[in-house]
Amino acid sequence: MSMTEALLVVKDLKKYFPVRRGLGFGKPAWVRAVDGVSFTIREGETLGLVGESGCGKTTTGRCLLRLIEPTAGEVWFDGTDLLQLSKRKLRAQRRHMQIIFQDPYASLNPRMTVGEILEEPLRIHRVGTPSERRARVRELLAEVGLPMDALARYPHEFSGGQRQRIGIARALALRPKFIVADEPVSALDVSIQAQIVNLLQDLQQRHGLTYLFISHGLALVRHLATRVGVMYLGRLVEIAPTEMLYRHPLHPYTRALLQAVPEPDPDVRGQRVPLRGELPSPLHPPSGCRFHTRCPFVMTECREAEPELREVAPGHFVACFLV
Repeated sequence: MSMTEALLVVKDLKKYFPVRRGLGFGKPAWVRAVDGVSFTIREGETLGLVGESGCGKTTTGRCLLRLIEPTAGEVWFDGTDLLQLSKRKLRAQRRHMQIIFQDPYASLNPRMTVGEILEEPLRIHRVGTPSERRARVRELLAEVGLPMDALARYPHEFSGGQRQRIGIARALALRPKFIVADEPVSALDVSIQAQIVNLLQDLQQRHGLTYLFISHGLALVRHLATRVGVMYLGRLVEIAPTEMLYRHPLHPYTRALLQAVPEPDPDVRGQRVPLRGELPSPLHPPSGCRFHTRCPFVMTECREAEPELREVAPGHFVACFLV
């Protein structure tokens, strides 16, 4: 996909964290949390990003917004390279990019009322007069389904689902184009998860929002995402339209993830791909294909060379020598 067709274009994104041993002297080792990730997101679509804990999903999302500064790569948003912007220009651009955090309680200031929390981004970006900002706050509460008396209350007075609605309202305050939803329902009860997902879908249709939806809930991602990317140890191993990936997964890791999803029908028994061992450390990733230490189909080539993410069918990309 060309840059003119996509709202977000990510090229060879990397984020390495230094780790010093002992007393902190000597050359540091590097944790390769994100190691050469590339993808695009069209305007109005939802890209689901899935994988095991520690694979680099959240770090990828935060690097896109420069909440964490990337080590290398390019992030083009609406034709602008975000990594080349000064702090002043980046601050102006952030009006169009927001994030919904995983833990709604930790991401809300306990000393501020809901009204103050929702008005804060409007004040920071000098949007409207005080009366216009208050009107916008009331509008946001109505959009996420919270009562007007919530304005004078504090975060601890709400349930987890209500706090996440506050977080969503705050993300919407500046009318962004793009939102990173970082596991926004993983801390909630199942019944509340469905309500929040439906709310996100309604808001997307109403405002034409574009989402990067980070999650380890594969059934949830299938319901919400237009396309799905699968990450393993800092790398994308497969990316495809949602139904194509769920019906015809090509990478052994993707197949193992999907087969681990509980099947509600007791008469349906699928064959599982057995995975050996644990997720390797990103401090010392395996040579060659990073999945070869756990793959049941490993070949000599897998140990020696790292497969590139290549298109094997229209819109279906996979990094595997078996394909």
